[in-house]
Amino acid sequence: MSKLRFDVVQDAFKKKALDVETPVARPSEYFGELVFNRDKMRKYLKPSTYDALVACIEGDKALDRDIADQVAEGMKVWAMEHGVTHITHWFQPLTEGTAEKHDSFMEYDGKGGMIEEFNGKSLFQQEPDASSFPNGGIRATFEARGYTAWDPTSPVFIQGDTLCIPTVFISYTGEALDYKTPLKRALKAVCDAATPICQMFDPNVKKVYSYLGWEQEYFLVDEDFYAARPDLMLTGRTLMGHESSKNQQLDDHYFGAIPSRVAAFMRDIEIAGYRLGIPLKTRHNEVAPNQFELAPIYGETNLSNDQNQMIMNLMNDIARKHKFVLLLHEKPFAGINGSGKHNNWSLGTDTGTLLLAPGKDPLGNLQFVTFFVNVLMAVQKHNALLKASIATATNAHRLGANEAPPAIISSFLGKTMTEVLRKLLEMPSDTPIEIAGKTGASVGLIEIPEIFVDNTDRNRTSPFAFTGNRFEFRAVGSSANCAGAMTTLNAAVADQLLTFKADVDKEIAKGKPMTEAIMDVLKPMIADIIDTVCFDGNGYTEEWKEEAKRRGLDTEISVPEMIKEFTKPEAVEMFTRTGVYTKAELEARNEVKWEMYTKKVQIEARVLGRMAINHIIPAALTYKAKLLGIITQIKDIYPDSYKEMAKTEIKLLEKVTRLVEEIQDRVSAMVEARKAANKIENEYEKAKAYYDIAESLFAIRRPIDKLEEVVDNDMWPLPKYRELLFIS
Repeated sequence: MSKLRFDVVQDAFKKKALDVETPVARPSEYFGELVFNRDKMRKYLKPSTYDALVACIEGDKALDRDIADQVAEGMKVWAMEHGVTHITHWFQPLTEGTAEKHDSFMEYDGKGGMIEEFNGKSLFQQEPDASSFPNGGIRATFEARGYTAWDPTSPVFIQGDTLCIPTVFISYTGEALDYKTPLKRALKAVCDAATPICQMFDPNVKKVYSYLGWEQEYFLVDEDFYAARPDLMLTGRTLMGHESSKNQQLDDHYFGAIPSRVAAFMRDIEIAGYRLGIPLKTRHNEVAPNQFELAPIYGETNLSNDQNQMIMNLMNDIARKHKFVLLLHEKPFAGINGSGKHNNWSLGTDTGTLLLAPGKDPLGNLQFVTFFVNVLMAVQKHNALLKASIATATNAHRLGANEAPPAIISSFLGKTMTEVLRKLLEMPSDTPIEIAGKTGASVGLIEIPEIFVDNTDRNRTSPFAFTGNRFEFRAVGSSANCAGAMTTLNAAVADQLLTFKADVDKEIAKGKPMTEAIMDVLKPMIADIIDTVCFDGNGYTEEWKEEAKRRGLDTEISVPEMIKEFTKPEAVEMFTRTGVYTKAELEARNEVKWEMYTKKVQIEARVLGRMAINHIIPAALTYKAKLLGIITQIKDIYPDSYKEMAKTEIKLLEKVTRLVEEIQDRVSAMVEARKAANKIENEYEKAKAYYDIAESLFAIRRPIDKLEEVVDNDMWPLPKYRELLFIS
């Protein structure tokens, strides 16, 4: 293990020396040192055991009990060399976070003493209480049994003194109760559907992989200010607060110099991430003040998603060490940009071919067009479902604002690819598709530029944009588990590929050559997607909303209504056909989503109501009393002209009185609406009622924010945006 040492280095670009912790070792020297990767497997396992485990990871066969015991013993030896004393099955329940129960290695040795022990049974399976996690009725309190089971494709890692074993989480009756299980099913589905199509172009292809590159946006606030804001502490966002005079309007924060405290935090994140094998690549200031971003190199989707969960946990812990609090809420502050987690998604083969990048020859280009068009067709068919996959109470504040993707799923292609698709419609089906610069151009050839990324503009208003060799699903929320969106996307693409392959086989059965059959199937799809889901314009405009309706795209903005998409017949058929979800799992997850939506809005409503009554109104009344005192004093001195002499104070008094009454009335109305909603038993109907309550919170906030501008600054009980948003 590389021992990290830290030196104090002097910043040569500043007169004042800064204390900066910097590792002497290069990141490449300690990358993955806390992960039981293949290098560790070779070192700590017998060759036969290593071969069996690799075969299991690559999907060839399961491990038997004896091999599992040998794997567990090797893991234990390695872990104990790093001071590990406990193990945990690390899983991802439907809470949007991770869960873990720690057990020590200690067991009786049968001789009156203790011994460290870890066997294959403990590695493979544990039994948490399934009824204590969100399950949508699949498990009741008196039916609590559930199981976690090791996922060998995601490496075991060390966190502190604990060996963390990534696992799936299922109920006693076999239903998935987590994010990982459906994701793995969806990845298998897209592999099974895409591989036969790839083999039409290259018989050597054995597998197709889904790739994910996430971009994690986040806010940092000083922990002292955080502690003085009950709304931030309890809901993750500010439920009140007038925007700062200066926020992001000068565009000076984006890509600006990173504040030294934040840079130190980022370095610690990177060091911790590298040790856990997370290939962090990018860091920078984001658009809003106190907003930042980090992103890794692409990886296989299941592993990349696990690493995102790991990094979010690390960021929470490390932020505290730097006297920050991490905010992953999609919209922690009004009036400035919120945070997303752009999911860059692609497909590739085990032969090294990226399926969403142009090929080296006409056949490779046809393969690219095949997958490109089928992905867009999947998005067209399931645009409402894809939106539902990212719909939450917190992400609802971000979607549709002039800073984030609109609540309409469309795809930006750019001028080059749009023209390519239109030309494909016009040319004969047997025309080769060439790459410019690779072969001589001739009449009728479709030329796809070799340097394709440079020929694709960016459209920040598009929720599903093509960016050269991948699609960027921009609508995913910053606090979300990527698996929700990735499961739906991969399942939808898999289902579309199955339909496509069946249609091509029918054309080939008629005697058509393969390439001609493929183009004959693709052409009607191309015409369909161009007229529906492809849109390169400004997604923020009202005109686009009307145009999207005319095109048949889903324009729903209510989260409870969006969630219903998962249990519509066409969605159930798609998910069951691909083996990703059962109908029971979909129904249960909808119950969980509606309940989660209700509870998050309910908490916000309670916090806002109590802060309004216990913090804001008392401060306003104190200021009102101060004004009354001033007016009384003026009246005592100038009884005949006090109204003129105290004109400003009287106007302020009247304004404060009016705003206080407005707050009181609106809070009272919200509380009554909440009481009525709480009596509703059906989770969907209750969520709909709470959607209206969520909208009413803005009506309560408005007079509070106006009061903030009026009440004496010394009397205002909360840190203001100008204090929260600028790190010193």
